[in-house]
Amino acid sequence: MESRNKIIIAVVAVIVIIAAGLYATGSLGNTASSDLNGQDVQLAAAASLKNVYDEKLIPMFEEKYPGVTVTPTYASSGDLQKQIENGLKADVFMSAGNKQMDALINESLVDNASNVKFLENKLVLIVPADSNANMTSFEDLKNVKGNIAIGDPESVPAGQYANESLHNLGIWDAVEPKLSLATDVTAVLNQVAQKSAECGLVYATDAQSSKDVKVVCEAPEGSLKTIVYPVAPLKDAEHADAAAKFMEFLQTPEAQSVFEDYGFTIHK
Repeated sequence: MESRNKIIIAVVAVIVIIAAGLYATGSLGNTASSDLNGQDVQLAAAASLKNVYDEKLIPMFEEKYPGVTVTPTYASSGDLQKQIENGLKADVFMSAGNKQMDALINESLVDNASNVKFLENKLVLIVPADSNANMTSFEDLKNVKGNIAIGDPESVPAGQYANESLHNLGIWDAVEPKLSLATDVTAVLNQVAQKSAECGLVYATDAQSSKDVKVVCEAPEGSLKTIVYPVAPLKDAEHADAAAKFMEFLQTPEAQSVFEDYGFTIHK
């Protein structure tokens, strides 16, 4: 009997050692990942998210789930909304404004229950890094002689926020003739960096990403509503399982910390 017990104990010990080894090498716990092999998450994301996704988050997700890939499409949130309405194959949509997400919810392309109001950003006034312009506030935009770059308010959330702030400050009429409307917030950043515009209004995260511009100030408190970035899977997502894992990943402390490193704030 004693000999038999020793054999049982030895067998159990071997099983424990093997299991520990498999866990350490990732062979255990990757069952879910193997089930997702070959799936490609089609991500439609606002242009202001390109750097954080391309440089950090997509590589992190693909490392965590070997065999799963993420293919991003970046544009203004309004353009992405229209593309999704016209049949763009997207599994996850992350907008720089609630307006575009709400439109897809109203068209039953996104389930409101899965919509996560996720990040916050700020609107800032920027000038070229070597500019000597005498500007300290949004009010100084009235005195600008050259172009002022903003996103097109028709389709670019950053442009809509700029429109809202300038109207609420009572300076829209003075500024409007000088406006250079861009297709997305990255184009605004580039206009200022390349000095084809004297100044511009972009997100704080975009300004942080470029050494060729500097921030003059943030939009005055109370001049616009909180800038919120919602994210949600599409109802007809082709790779729903992988999209669900991607949504889970974005809300992990590790991913949230990366967003914060890039200047975003987690929406509470």
